[in-house]
Amino acid sequence: MVFLSRKKPPPPQPPSSCSAAPSLKIPQPQKESVEPDAVEKMTAILAEVGCTLMNPYGPPCLPSDLHSFRRNLTTRLSSCSANSGERDNVGALRSVFVAGFSSYIQSPSNLRRVLSSSSTTKRDESLVRNLLLVSPIQLDIQEMLLEKLPEYFDVVTGCSLEEDVARLIINHFRWLDFIVNPDVFTDKLMQVLSICPLHLKKEIIGSLPEIIGDHNCQAVVDSLEKMLQEDSAVVVPVLDSFSNLNLDDQLQEQAITVAISCIRTIDAEHMPYLLRFLLLAATPANVRRIISQIREQLKFTGMSQPCASQNKLKGKVPAYNAEGSILHALRSSLRFKNILCQEIIKELNSLEKPRDFKVIDVWLLILMYMNGDPIRKSIEKIFKKKVVDECIQEALLDQCIGGNKEFVQDNFASFVSLAEHLLSCKEERARNIGSHIYTRLFEGFSDNYSRQEILGALVTHVGSDNKFEVSSVLEMMTALVKKYALQLLPFSSHINGILDYLEGFTIENLHKVYEVFSLLALSARASGDSFRSSISNELMMIVRKQVSHPDLKYKKMGLVGSLTIVSSLGDAKSVPDFSSSQVSDCGEILELLKTSVDSCRQSNLALIMFYDEFATILSQKLLQPEIMEWIGKHLGEFESLFLADLENGKMSDKGSYSGLEGDLWMNLDGSISPICLNILALASSSSESCCLQILPSNFLLLSTVERLTNDGSLAGIDALLGCPLHLPSSKYFAAASWQSLAKKQKEILSLSLYYAANWIRELLNAFSSQIDEKIGCISQATEKDVTTKLLKRLRNLVFLESLLSNLITLSPQSLPELHPYSESHVENPGKKNEKRKLDDDASQRKGSMKNNLKKSKHSNVNEKLRQPTIMDAFKKAGAAMSQSQTQLRGTPSLPSLDGSTAAGSMDENCSDNESLTVKIPQVSSALEAQRFKFRPLLPQCLSILNFPKVLSQDIGSPEYKAELPVYLYLLHDLHNKLDCLVPHGKQHPFKRGSAPGYFGRFKLVELLSQMKGLFPSLRIHLNIAISLLLKGDETSQTFWRDEFAMAGNPNMSNIVVSESLVYTMVCKEVLYSFSKMLTLPEFETDKSLLLNLLQAFQPTEIPVASFPDFQPFPSPETKEYLYIGVYYFFEDILNKACSFSFDLAFECLLILQLVVTSVQKYLGKVSEEANKKRNPGHFQGLVPSLHAKLGTSAEKLLRHKWVDESTDNKGLKNKGEMVQTILRIYLEASGSTSDLLDELACNILPQASLSKSTGEDDDARDHEFPTLCAATFRGWYKTLHEENLAILNKLVKTVSSEKRQNCQSEATEAHLKNIQKTVNVVVSLVNLCRSHQKVTIHGMAIKYGGKYVDSFLKVFDFLEAHFQDHKELVIQLVKDLQKATRTLQTLCSEAKGMKQTAITSKIPATKRSLERFLFHVKALLHTTSRGSNFWMGSLKHKDLRGQIVSSQAYVDNEADEVEETMSGEEEPMQEDELPLTP
Repeated sequence: MVFLSRKKPPPPQPPSSCSAAPSLKIPQPQKESVEPDAVEKMTAILAEVGCTLMNPYGPPCLPSDLHSFRRNLTTRLSSCSANSGERDNVGALRSVFVAGFSSYIQSPSNLRRVLSSSSTTKRDESLVRNLLLVSPIQLDIQEMLLEKLPEYFDVVTGCSLEEDVARLIINHFRWLDFIVNPDVFTDKLMQVLSICPLHLKKEIIGSLPEIIGDHNCQAVVDSLEKMLQEDSAVVVPVLDSFSNLNLDDQLQEQAITVAISCIRTIDAEHMPYLLRFLLLAATPANVRRIISQIREQLKFTGMSQPCASQNKLKGKVPAYNAEGSILHALRSSLRFKNILCQEIIKELNSLEKPRDFKVIDVWLLILMYMNGDPIRKSIEKIFKKKVVDECIQEALLDQCIGGNKEFVQDNFASFVSLAEHLLSCKEERARNIGSHIYTRLFEGFSDNYSRQEILGALVTHVGSDNKFEVSSVLEMMTALVKKYALQLLPFSSHINGILDYLEGFTIENLHKVYEVFSLLALSARASGDSFRSSISNELMMIVRKQVSHPDLKYKKMGLVGSLTIVSSLGDAKSVPDFSSSQVSDCGEILELLKTSVDSCRQSNLALIMFYDEFATILSQKLLQPEIMEWIGKHLGEFESLFLADLENGKMSDKGSYSGLEGDLWMNLDGSISPICLNILALASSSSESCCLQILPSNFLLLSTVERLTNDGSLAGIDALLGCPLHLPSSKYFAAASWQSLAKKQKEILSLSLYYAANWIRELLNAFSSQIDEKIGCISQATEKDVTTKLLKRLRNLVFLESLLSNLITLSPQSLPELHPYSESHVENPGKKNEKRKLDDDASQRKGSMKNNLKKSKHSNVNEKLRQPTIMDAFKKAGAAMSQSQTQLRGTPSLPSLDGSTAAGSMDENCSDNESLTVKIPQVSSALEAQRFKFRPLLPQCLSILNFPKVLSQDIGSPEYKAELPVYLYLLHDLHNKLDCLVPHGKQHPFKRGSAPGYFGRFKLVELLSQMKGLFPSLRIHLNIAISLLLKGDETSQTFWRDEFAMAGNPNMSNIVVSESLVYTMVCKEVLYSFSKMLTLPEFETDKSLLLNLLQAFQPTEIPVASFPDFQPFPSPETKEYLYIGVYYFFEDILNKACSFSFDLAFECLLILQLVVTSVQKYLGKVSEEANKKRNPGHFQGLVPSLHAKLGTSAEKLLRHKWVDESTDNKGLKNKGEMVQTILRIYLEASGSTSDLLDELACNILPQASLSKSTGEDDDARDHEFPTLCAATFRGWYKTLHEENLAILNKLVKTVSSEKRQNCQSEATEAHLKNIQKTVNVVVSLVNLCRSHQKVTIHGMAIKYGGKYVDSFLKVFDFLEAHFQDHKELVIQLVKDLQKATRTLQTLCSEAKGMKQTAITSKIPATKRSLERFLFHVKALLHTTSRGSNFWMGSLKHKDLRGQIVSSQAYVDNEADEVEETMSGEEEPMQEDELPLTP
């Protein structure tokens, strides 16, 4: 568009004559007299230039050459083209022409004629259009037409353009070649626009960019903003105008502000246009504001509305409802503007709390994910992160999927793809959300296509090698089948694809798979549809094939399948009314059971699995009577197979078994016992030895059936609890007898003890349920008797496993598996840990092996060739067992706790007739390596810890001491079970306790329900063990032998019980268990469970004076009060443990740290709820107070003298990792970590000595930290480096975030001082290498020094920005850091020259960092106009002591190193000069 700018001719002219507007107006009173004249003159003027106005056949006739017509008319009416004498006449002529035209168009018909086109092919060739292009009269014609506009406001809706005069007028204003006076025209147009009706107002607003062009945009924007405030219905044309107008940056921001203000008030149908305008108008300067305002103000109701999208035409944009249209607009805008996606990702990444996330945030992520690459991977990462952080919750996803089904349907594949990604993650939270999305998609979309897509994706997941993914998918499939079995029947052909992956499933997943198909078969049977035959027949065929397969792997799969089918089809509660189906199904089930049992006859492991699986089914539901009758007949063989009759408490047949004599062991019923368990006879018989392998599982099924048929009571088989065991005579455990046994006889002895131990384990599993108060199936007298027997049986178990441990060590053999799930379950971690322990043990024995080899050179040749005796084997076994105590627990101090009593398995001078030593507690790596083969103890056995005898017995009584090893056994089992439950990410980094093993036949819910009643007992056991340790009394070993003999154990003279070891291990197990419970996710979500745990570990009284900084003190029974009580309780134990055990004190410190972490999480949730209620909490000072006390406790451990020969604290050797952890807690919990680091690194650490000749006492004289000695120096050095690096990294993030802001001078100076502190620390630590020559210390200095320099480079932008204001501080920083970089250069040079391979791998990265540091400093000084003061000199090769060495020593460093000129050797530098060395 061209804007006409008319120039004045050289001779001066009156202003009025050159004006574009007419200078003469015809007086109004003479209007009637002049009108005819004016019209005629106007007509004549038009005729002169070739236009016939009065055309009887239509619109005025225009000449063919319109350009000539407009040019001639312009010449006639333009005063500027006339000479001075004619200008007045031209002005009068122009006035007459305008007046005549105005009079002519007073008639509506005439107006239509001049607005109509004279050409049928060119619609714009009307008379008015051409007159508007005549500059002298343009403004008059524009005003004339605008004044006529209100006369035609009332028009019939829906009429054509030719019939709508108002639209015709507006249409003539579009795309004019020029506008003579745009300001006047715009003002007049805006005035008329304000009174237009809505439909015409929208027309005019939408045409504004075409009417006014690029000028006077400010007035247009202001007018439209005002108009939008008055009537929001015009928002769409206003936005179109904003988009099409050529606005500068300021007006564009104004338009965006106007648009943002309309988000809350605009109608939903107009929202897509508004969002599209805002997103397309985004620039790097305003994108953040636009995204944040959209997130804040755009509200999604999540309500699904009907829309006319069902009849969609191919290729057309679907017609969504209001929210669907908004989503479509967002998606199309995000697709082609990457800056929007990047800003959204930044915005959402900054959200850390669930309450900050909204539905629009989830939709934004999903919409960007729908657009595909290149940011799809980034969206997957952030979506997963927010899901794991619980920012994205199920309710938000429900609103997304359920509220906009039409949009979700059209983008179904993207939702399925997102669910696939989440379900394949290792995090449980992400998998749960992925399953939730799948479930909602299945429930929300019932069409065949959608459900086939979902089921196909699920089957694909099943084929994954990710066990967590497979497990989650199968759980979801099971839940879907339980709820929508009938709806899934038509898709059974898709679900059958799961059967292709059966070989790779674990037992747990096999249960889920077969449960899915069993439920489908059950639903098909109930529906009477044709699906019944296909599903049932295919399932039965697969199961029968697997059961009859000779390979145990497939046989196990078949057993799981067959018993799952029995559980589903044989359920007594789900039998339909028609009897014919019931009879046929029952017969089919019985046939399947018989086939399964017959196929298992050849495999004991398969039969064990059959019994275990059947017992699990019966514990959950009651089967049909025919099935119960069949299993009863099958179990009738138990007595004849495993039991033997007694006469007056003695065996009738006392023959030998494979040359071995037998005795009755562990008889709790005395002479009245009519039976015994015939273990020795079955173990010694080669044809029937395998029967004992199925004994525990057979008894499990027997006890389950008995409990099911007798209302939970086991009175029918209670004789088995107290009956004796027929085992080999105890005389074979003497040295002489053992030596005379053959290999086969030794194996029989070990197997007999092994089967006996597992028999007792199953007795405990079965009869511990009888003392449950909830069941109440036995009388009080019977309960007391059962309780007594259970304690004795547990003592029998401790004795048997200790004895078996010695036998396995002396005569290694592989024990048969009694637990069939170990193979199919995940790889047993016990095997890995055992291998690791053996490797560690081998490495620890390297030094002693070398010494032994040296000694062997001087030994006698006859001594070398001498055959080892049984006594040598016993002594060797005792040493191995003593050493294995440390290996199992992973705690270096246990051998020292053992003391002289348990120093060896046997005395040095034991005679040939003396029995094998039974150490309690017994820890043997040989037995622990095969622990996974044992029958597991169920959670109900833990109820033994709650026996009334524990609560009522005096802690000093011998009876309680006798029971403490029994409780230790259960506590250790509890610890192992909790290890399996704690997520790997929440395991404490310091290795504690034993390796986690397999659960057994119980679920997490069972263990949690059992643990609720254990908390008070755990507290009691801990208190008593601590009291006994403080008391320090030792009981004679005769007492322990008598106590074990009272339980029916054989009277062996060499039972050795280390009381201090038992008490210490009880304390550790309770502390371990408490820490595991506190980190369990279930304790974080279940408030009652956590409250019960906290209430159990409360002190007798909490001294308020111990918490002076925390006011007001919370009232009792509040959660804050309970946390304080727990902290004080374990803090008191820590103070007591300092007198006798470093390990216990360390464990208490870790628990205190966990308590503080738990308090932080709890108060974080409380503060969120308080913010919602606008009621801030009063307990914000609790965390700082506990942090301060935690730091005090850690400092106490670091300052304590841990060398005391009277206790187990015999030094800090092998405790370096513990000391590191304590030091880290001390630093993190201090008020000012940087100041404390400066003090430790600059003042304390240089005083420590690395010489082995100086003891810990000598080190303690120089400083106040006895834990800083030669044994722990490396740990201290490493921890200080790591913490200092962490502080610097935090400072880097802080100054980076403040870089764009106007940071105040005080804050800048504080940051610089904090950076200076880290520099001082790293300089002190690195320069310690000048006095300590250990290679490991040098290696850490190079490694962490290089990392520090790397991080320091990131603050150079900050230093450059504030150099002028704080140049002294900045220069001092660089100068001080040079002291460390010079030492690092020397360390690198010496390591290369001396070929220290442990260090050389770290040198290249450090050297690169030092070089980058050099050039960063040079760039900093040149940028700040100090480049002339930067200089580099020649390198002088010096060693760590500062002495110059030969230049040939480190030739490779000669060209790439620089060094500052040393003071006193060269010219002194000026004050503002900065020589530099990297």
